[in-house]
Amino acid sequence: MAMASFLDRSRTIAPPGWSRWLVPPAALSVHLAIGQAYAWSVFKPPLEESLDLSGTQSALPFQLAIVMLGLSAAFGGTLVERNGPRWAMFVSTVCFSSGFLVSALGVWAEQYWVVVLGYGVIGGVGLGIGYISPVSTLIRWFPDRPGMATGIAIMGFGGGALIASPWSDRMLEGFGTDTGGIAMTFAVHGCVYAVFMSLGVLLVRVPAPDWRPPGREASTVVAPRARALITTANVSARNALRTPQFWCLWIVLCCNVTAGIGILEKAAPMIQDVFAETDAPVTAAAAAGFVALLSLANMAGRIAWSSSSDVVGRKNIYRFYLGGGALLYLTLALAGDSSKLLFVVAALVLLSFYGGGFATVPAYLKDLFGTYQVGAIHGRLLTAWSAAGVLGPLIVNAIADSQEEAGRSGLELYTLSYFVMVSLLVVGFVANEFVRPVHERHHEPAEPAPAAEPRPESTSESEGAAR
Repeated sequence: MAMASFLDRSRTIAPPGWSRWLVPPAALSVHLAIGQAYAWSVFKPPLEESLDLSGTQSALPFQLAIVMLGLSAAFGGTLVERNGPRWAMFVSTVCFSSGFLVSALGVWAEQYWVVVLGYGVIGGVGLGIGYISPVSTLIRWFPDRPGMATGIAIMGFGGGALIASPWSDRMLEGFGTDTGGIAMTFAVHGCVYAVFMSLGVLLVRVPAPDWRPPGREASTVVAPRARALITTANVSARNALRTPQFWCLWIVLCCNVTAGIGILEKAAPMIQDVFAETDAPVTAAAAAGFVALLSLANMAGRIAWSSSSDVVGRKNIYRFYLGGGALLYLTLALAGDSSKLLFVVAALVLLSFYGGGFATVPAYLKDLFGTYQVGAIHGRLLTAWSAAGVLGPLIVNAIADSQEEAGRSGLELYTLSYFVMVSLLVVGFVANEFVRPVHERHHEPAEPAPAAEPRPESTSESEGAAR
């Protein structure tokens, strides 16, 4: 009973004077934790060795976790909106942490299916609910800077691996890479993340219905250049699915994520293969450094580009992501192996667009559909991520394998993939151009205005209307 009362949405309404700047740290405490998913590769070699798994088998928990992320975000988005951010963060904490503990039990018992169930299914639900948990709350606290606010939180998901990867490495060195050591590492992850994520559960608050940013009126809380598509009405999650705008944004997100994840998933072997036949091939250590740089670019893009969208507008920033990304992939295809610096810079900018696309889309949804059920709409849109998570690696790996079977090597393994990515980004660019304000037939009925002291002309008008 006490727990239900603590998690009740009404108990999370901020008291007067509460600083809205306490909410982004609450969101970060969850996103930095669930961002560990990007560091799963640390566990692949020890799992393969201790449980006699193939590379495909050891990737299964991560792949299933990403699928569950999209599904749980899509189907749980309405529950998140109904029950509030504290409930959502609590559910995420329980699922994500217990997923590690179940996985620890599975490794200790040498039952790999339990690891898949723990990390992939239970932990994946925690990923999805945790990812969308702070979105609508941040947008309500920062109506004047929604891109910046969501960028701060979602930046944590991109940067979580920068903490989790070296931390996991150290624990595996200390505990060992046999089943006992891996199980202990998983168990420590589960306990520590439970405590860390609980900080967000305790700290998060929602604004009072009549709250406004300090010194601003409700009509002036958006940057002037970002107003073109912004609505003052609200659209429900069910009605959003019936609009062409939702499906245009689905295509935009899918294309942008596919282009980024195509590099991210195969970054180390790609840079080594591309420059393998040059006078100065890339070493394994340098390739690992390249991967770390890509993670930093992914994280930085989430805050830098999404904050910029508050000034230039969401549609314009996606023109930049998609059009600029297409030009960068074309540059990679045409430049070939002529310059390592050009390759690295182009890849870093592409990954910043990848991260920026994730961080900007909640604000884009808020502009189009209002704040009413923006978290639920965002959850449904994340199914585009699940699709891109399969599509991007499939394109790059399938083409590279077919080119290798044809006797090609080096740069030739990836040139066709670059042109495919150019085409996808052009498709996304066109879809973005079709985004228009949502037709009023999809809007929720407006709430009645507060009663005001009647004026003589208002009374006569009302009487005339009644007649």
